[in-house]
Amino acid sequence: MNGLAYKRILLKLSGEALMGEKSYGIDSTTVHYMASEIREIISMGVEVAVVIGGGNIFRGVEASVKGMERASADYMGMLATVINALALQNALEKIGVLTRVQSAIEMQELAEPYIRRKAMRHLEKGRVVIFAAGTGNPYFTTDTAAALRAMEIGAEVILKATKVDGIYTSDPMKDPTAKKYATITYIEVLKKGLSVMDSTAISLCMDNNLPIMVFNVRTKGNIKKIVQGKRIGTLVGGNNAEGSQKKNR
Repeated sequence: MNGLAYKRILLKLSGEALMGEKSYGIDSTTVHYMASEIREIISMGVEVAVVIGGGNIFRGVEASVKGMERASADYMGMLATVINALALQNALEKIGVLTRVQSAIEMQELAEPYIRRKAMRHLEKGRVVIFAAGTGNPYFTTDTAAALRAMEIGAEVILKATKVDGIYTSDPMKDPTAKKYATITYIEVLKKGLSVMDSTAISLCMDNNLPIMVFNVRTKGNIKKIVQGKRIGTLVGGNNAEGSQKKNR
């Protein structure tokens, strides 16, 4: 454990993170890359939980906008997250990492039901726990599921994987003058309407003082650098976010 800033983390992966350069579905090369990045920190003694989205397969919100009843659309989105969880589990186990998928919707043949104490026991034994099906409730996103599960298992930080290297004043893909935040408070994220995680997830993290690290998952070694306490991406925290990060390094 020497030299590690975090012992237990929750990694939030979007469904889109598994697409690679595809416009839909799962790219096996990308999933293998994600698994390799996770294996590297497991070998360092970090306990890893993952919450995965389903946007690469189905988005409940978009379907409801197009006329589908919202609850039904959200349940379909939850099933998409289970597909992604099984894909990540397969990739991890192929490279020797023990895993468990826990689903908020019971499906005995595919995954364990979500049981908090069981999840924590798996983590203590060095297994990666992949939380699927969000919170199991419609109208809640997988961002909220990530905040909820992170607090339940006692994670020290949420690592929010994105395609950019942090939070910017505006979309850096569209605005070349966009400036990156090194640290930012929960309140600022909410006031500025920054698309880090949804407002429910941010509020949950704020109420429980759970830091969020927003980083570029496509850069090899970034997850390892974060758990070692190196400055990567943007830290979202309370008024003393900067001080908290220095303390962890």
